Amino acid sequence: MKKAGLLVLPLALTLAGCDSDEKKAGELYRRAETSFARGEYSQAKLQIDSIRSLYPKAFDARKAGVSLMRQVDLAEQRKTLAYLDSVMAVRQASLDSIKGNFVLEKDTAYQETGNYFHPSQVVERNIGRTFLRAQVSERGEMSLTSIYCAGGHIHHTAVRVSVGDNFAQTPPSDDSYETTDLGRPVEKADYRLGKDGGVIAFIMANRDRKSMRLEFLGDRKYTTVMYANDIKAIAALGDLARILSSMEEIRKERDEANLKIRFVTRKMEESAAE
Repeated sequence: MKKAGLLVLPLALTLAGCDSDEKKAGELYRRAETSFARGEYSQAKLQIDSIRSLYPKAFDARKAGVSLMRQVDLAEQRKTLAYLDSVMAVRQASLDSIKGNFVLEKDTAYQETGNYFHPSQVVERNIGRTFLRAQVSERGEMSLTSIYCAGGHIHHTAVRVSVGDNFAQTPPSDDSYETTDLGRPVEKADYRLGKDGGVIAFIMANRDRKSMRLEFLGDRKYTTVMYANDIKAIAALGDLARILSSMEEIRKERDEANLKIRFVTRKMEESAAE
């Protein structure tokens, strides 16, 4: 009989311990509910996670925590969407205020995404000119094109812009090509933002200058001057690129939030059906 009593005592202590954990977990769950009601989503998540880590055997509280976590996730993503919509409205207003300053070239027959150019740098106004041209896609992807047609071929693949002793230089272009126009050699090389050696940023930082040196680098070097019209055109397209690229990022974040909302909603519906 004494042995039986010894066996019952640990079992009673175990059950008492379980009841104590469930009670403490329940209190933590109620605090998470309060945090959720106040819109303190990060705090609510921490409290729910604490139930999982501190009271792994408090099954009822853990199950309730899973359900509450889904509600928190849903509310959080809806709040994110509302914020993104407000930021997008601001960006759209900024775009609308300057979009008319540029020319959008887009052939809908074969182009999904068009490109913006500054009116002073469109092709038809610059035939036979050696200069640095900028363009920005509708998604905010900016690039420069160095166009050389000042004489015989120099096979250039890079450019350098400088003001005094300060300069920026592109790495060799991975997209350069040569052709002829009415018998005149024409060379072009493209440099995407991020792979332009900081040339775009350098031009934007010197946007108010009247001129800067422009060098075409190939088998031999060709030096010319980039005047204010091209400097300002490239800087203005840089401003446009910032707006368009930020809008593209907002769209991606909005798509991600909507995807999470659909996932959480499906999980909630599946739980309700069980």
